[in-house]
Amino acid sequence: MDSCSLTCKKLTVIAVLAVLIQIFGLALFVLGFFPVKPALSGFSGVESFYQPGADSAEFQNTTNLSDSQLKYLYQELSLVPPLFDRLILMVVDGLPAEFVLGKDGEPPLKSFKEAMPYTQSLLSNGRAIGYHAKAAPPTVTMPRLKAMVSGAVGGFLDVAFNFNTQALLDDNIIVQFLKIGWKIVMHGDDTWLKLFPGMFSRHDGVSSFFVKDTVQVDQNVSRHLVDELSRADWDLLILHYLGLDHVGHLGGRNSILMAPKLEEMDEVIRTIDVNSIPTNDNDQGRTLLLVVSDHGMTENGNHGGSTFEETDSLALFIGPADFGTGTPNKANQVDLASTLALLFGVPIPKNNVGMLMPETFKSFTVDQQLRLLELNSWQLVRLLQAQLPSLVCENILCDSFWDDKSERTRGYSSLEENFCCLFMRAAELHGSWKSREEKRSACEDNCHSTFVAYHDFLRTASEWLSHRATDKPIGRLIFGVAAMIVSCLILLSLLFLLGKQVFSEQNKQFSSVNNDLSRWHLDDIFILVVIVVVVISMGSSSLVEEEQYIWHFITSSLYLLSFRKLMQHIVTRTEKNTSATVGSKTNNYIQICSILVILISGRILRGWHQGGVNWTNLPDISKWLEQMGSTYIKLFQLVSVIILINISLVSLMWSRRSKKNFMTVISLMHLFPGWLVLHYITKYQDVAFSTGSYDATLMAQIIYAVLGFCSTVILVAVPRYIPFPNRTHSVDDVQRKAWGLCFKDSAYVIGLSYVYYWSLLQLLLQQPVNSMPVLFLFLQVLASVWYFSGSNQHLRQFVEVAALYYMGMAGHFGLGNTNTLATIDVAGAFIGVLNHSTVLSGVLMFIITYASPMLYLLSMVMYNSVKDTSGFIISQDGNIDSLLKRTLGFPCLVPLGLNSILLVAYTIVLLLMRNHLFVWSVFSPKFLYVCATTVCVCLGVSIVSATMFYICLVLVYREKLQSHTDIVS
Repeated sequence: MDSCSLTCKKLTVIAVLAVLIQIFGLALFVLGFFPVKPALSGFSGVESFYQPGADSAEFQNTTNLSDSQLKYLYQELSLVPPLFDRLILMVVDGLPAEFVLGKDGEPPLKSFKEAMPYTQSLLSNGRAIGYHAKAAPPTVTMPRLKAMVSGAVGGFLDVAFNFNTQALLDDNIIVQFLKIGWKIVMHGDDTWLKLFPGMFSRHDGVSSFFVKDTVQVDQNVSRHLVDELSRADWDLLILHYLGLDHVGHLGGRNSILMAPKLEEMDEVIRTIDVNSIPTNDNDQGRTLLLVVSDHGMTENGNHGGSTFEETDSLALFIGPADFGTGTPNKANQVDLASTLALLFGVPIPKNNVGMLMPETFKSFTVDQQLRLLELNSWQLVRLLQAQLPSLVCENILCDSFWDDKSERTRGYSSLEENFCCLFMRAAELHGSWKSREEKRSACEDNCHSTFVAYHDFLRTASEWLSHRATDKPIGRLIFGVAAMIVSCLILLSLLFLLGKQVFSEQNKQFSSVNNDLSRWHLDDIFILVVIVVVVISMGSSSLVEEEQYIWHFITSSLYLLSFRKLMQHIVTRTEKNTSATVGSKTNNYIQICSILVILISGRILRGWHQGGVNWTNLPDISKWLEQMGSTYIKLFQLVSVIILINISLVSLMWSRRSKKNFMTVISLMHLFPGWLVLHYITKYQDVAFSTGSYDATLMAQIIYAVLGFCSTVILVAVPRYIPFPNRTHSVDDVQRKAWGLCFKDSAYVIGLSYVYYWSLLQLLLQQPVNSMPVLFLFLQVLASVWYFSGSNQHLRQFVEVAALYYMGMAGHFGLGNTNTLATIDVAGAFIGVLNHSTVLSGVLMFIITYASPMLYLLSMVMYNSVKDTSGFIISQDGNIDSLLKRTLGFPCLVPLGLNSILLVAYTIVLLLMRNHLFVWSVFSPKFLYVCATTVCVCLGVSIVSATMFYICLVLVYREKLQSHTDIVS
């Protein structure tokens, strides 16, 4: 396409088409790369107690059996009586295992240990046995509950489904218990009600997402406790406590509410244990109390990622008999399903990839323990056969395996042979044990080797099944990548053609500096080198985890280069003895000060949070403020709001042609919402997350409404009522300049309002410790606009827009965000939310997470107001093509083009890394952020485009109306 024929209409249509192609390709890739993991249909039954490959004719028909008959059949076939009769499953949401069991052989912190004296006494007396049950990422509630009850590892996109839970259709222990006639009661997190609809004889659910509540949410569970413990009409009691997780979200691990909450949980455990011990008056059978957590939490109280702190979940078995003392054990969270199934004599869920926790079966005889290991092995063999259809063990010779134990380390010709030999080794030793019944007392070595063989097979099979990459439709993935590449090439082609056309027009407009504009400068090259550096860094898991260092370095380096170029421009003018006007000197001073503000603010933002994964324990400004206490943090908040309001009012005075009364109204519309936010912080912030937070919620909703109303009124009214020049009979230079000032003033006031209102919204939603970073981001936006206002002759426009984009990414990490899901601020997403709404809370989480990128995208409206548009004003026939193309071309195409390059590059990286060890813990979470960034860029560009188009349309309409009035008069 010839650059001369690139009209605004063509530019818009082709760009929109490219974005649609990009979204289509991205959707194809996401649905292909993150499918829901395939599961075996149906539910385990009597076949679970027979060896894989057994003739189905041997299986007894169970369709006509009653619940009790099926229960006794299972016990008869398993050859092992159930150890317990009833189960109490107590889920303490977000409880790290190290709070109860310690870490790395060290006991828990003194404050935590003293907060749970009864639980610690159970562990020390051998009445309880504890496990560090490692949870698989993503560490959010819904997929972790599914893993515990089904023993299956879910798909990574379960992190998205966590906010819209659907019924669990896969085999699980809840269904297995129901099949043998168990009555199940549930109190707590309503996620259970969504996963298992209609399966509870009694229930009382509470919302898991309303994190403001740390008290009532647990009292709603405990109020049923004494009554339920006195009843005999249930077999499984599920208690899911949410308060500790909410405490973490609000104040982190070291919150002052953490110890009292642990004391509360300890009292619940004591109450259950005391009332569950069988007595002459309470002969309800042997009851197992299983205390588990779905995930842990980071130091800040968040979760979702794959760090030890987040995956360190608890599994604490408390029974009437002794489990024996010992150091805390390690297991996987998926091991709970198989362990519970074997303890209670029901079939192991069909898709279980876990292995039994051997320490919980010490009270069984050796025969019974081996039988349970055999049942667990048979279940994993069936699952392996489903995943590996060629797994047939009858014709495989494993003599070398029997002869030399080290053969296992050298591997086999195939996975199938490896699994078969491990399984056959265990089965052979078990068979030998059975055949030597009369000499078993002398066969301790043989018994031990049988246990070891079973554990070798179970561990190997479980690890492979847990980490096995899902088969991906490679054709769909490649087609999705191809669509994104096509979209990227289209956007870059449009950017190239636009740059070529603008460069040609600049040659005519700035003929005196033609040679300067025709050369590539260091900052121009740096913009392109940055893209290459970021793309290369995407292939390293460590650089993905620590991406913030790249963006902070890039941003500061780019503005240092700009500062160098500005000084060169001033020095060159001096050497040529060219006298500078007063206005030119003032402009240079403003630019120098602006760059200094940007660099200083950026350095403070860099030190505010130690982001990433590896260095979060290092001191930073936010930790220092938190140590000083909430009083100082609130003081910083109030100062930030007051400075923000004053800077916005002063900045409004820059509007050149606005009437005094008109600007007074605009100033009041800036002042009033600022005062509301200030009032909210002063009066309501401390009670926003307490039980009596209705007034705080109402005030937050009022602020939302006022911000939305004011921004809409300013957008609609400013182009309509801003002073407009009287039209002369010819569109001369004076007329064009006056019209251009109206356009620029409208864009300036609207753009400043966008940026100001967005910053106020962030001061309301962000964590209190982030108030100063929000102010620094606002200062950087204004300083950038002031700097770019005088850079027409020594900076290309695509460099300026790219600089704003890069600064937005640096600010994203400056607010404490990372490429792990754990830093998503869940607590802020419930400010102003009276009743839980998945959509509304999701929108607020998006607003909080992408505060900085969206701020800099919105600043493009303000940026357009300071650029020289004197040569691109409408003609007499109302043609605004050249104006829109100049004001929308680079501000829209540069963010879309840069994001498109990064999206395509990281998608290819993810495709290449699909079998990498860190694909689910590092690369996949980062890809979700890349996808969300794409949504952010498209949304921001749409707002900027609609705003600029509306301003132009209104001014054109006023121009035509005035022309008609002049003709009539």
